[in-house]
Amino acid sequence: MAYPYISDVVNALFGTTWHLPIPMFGAFVALAIFIAAAVAKKEVIRLENIGILPKAKIANRDVSVHTLISDLAMITALFGIVGARVFHILEYPQEFLQNPWGMIFSRDGFSIYGGLIFGVVSGAIYLQKRGVPILPMLDALAPSLALGYAIGRIGCQISGDGDWGTAANMQLKPEWLPDWFWAQTYENNIAGVLISGPGVYPTPIYESVTAFIIFFALWMLGKYRYKKGYIFSVYLILGGFSRLLIEKIRVNAEYHLFGADLTQAEIISAVLIVCGLFGVLKSSNSGAAQKVTLSVLVIGALTACSTL
Repeated sequence: MAYPYISDVVNALFGTTWHLPIPMFGAFVALAIFIAAAVAKKEVIRLENIGILPKAKIANRDVSVHTLISDLAMITALFGIVGARVFHILEYPQEFLQNPWGMIFSRDGFSIYGGLIFGVVSGAIYLQKRGVPILPMLDALAPSLALGYAIGRIGCQISGDGDWGTAANMQLKPEWLPDWFWAQTYENNIAGVLISGPGVYPTPIYESVTAFIIFFALWMLGKYRYKKGYIFSVYLILGGFSRLLIEKIRVNAEYHLFGADLTQAEIISAVLIVCGLFGVLKSSNSGAAQKVTLSVLVIGALTACSTL
């Protein structure tokens, strides 16, 4: 069952018939921004206290970097929303040409990678103008990016915004796994799509669980000594691999490139993994760390290839 609006949950719990025009997905996005910003601020303060992040410059005044987090969250969120819609339009160009205004102002249709790219670029420009070093800030923000994504995907799951997977194969389901974790029909979904039983893979659940794991891993990894850019590079690798795998059971438009059918997310994931690998190799503290990273990447690559 899907609940497009907050009032849908209230009505289901208390038997009321209210209608509050507050989209469930939008509410979770706002919640994700608030929580991610709070966690980011805590990590930035920690890095300030150990001397990794210097003071920022505003109107020739030195200010603590953590005081910029609220403005940074607002800027990255606004540009992230724009980027998410732009990349969605690029993913479905024919539909956009047929109904441009409908796609621009639609309630659904957002690309997480578009939001990530636009958000990071806009945030980097904002920080650079204030004299804040970019790489340490990216390291500080990486766990929050994963956490915000995890919370946002919960909103996708509850509202049923169309980010589900392909038709579920129930014959492959392990007996110990509950049916709802393997297949759902998202009745009353905000996309207005009728899904026949047994249902589709609830990929937002998988992505949310994976993102929470990535957040925890990055948060713990950040407690150890590392060179600038290392944590963010690991985030790119883990995030890229997780999305690359989930794309195998996701419903998305495909591009025909070099004789292969690839989704936009698969292409961007591959680029992020390469960038993350380069960053890790440049920022690892030792040859041993590089070997461990390369081993993890090889295992991840073999896992991804096995799903093709």
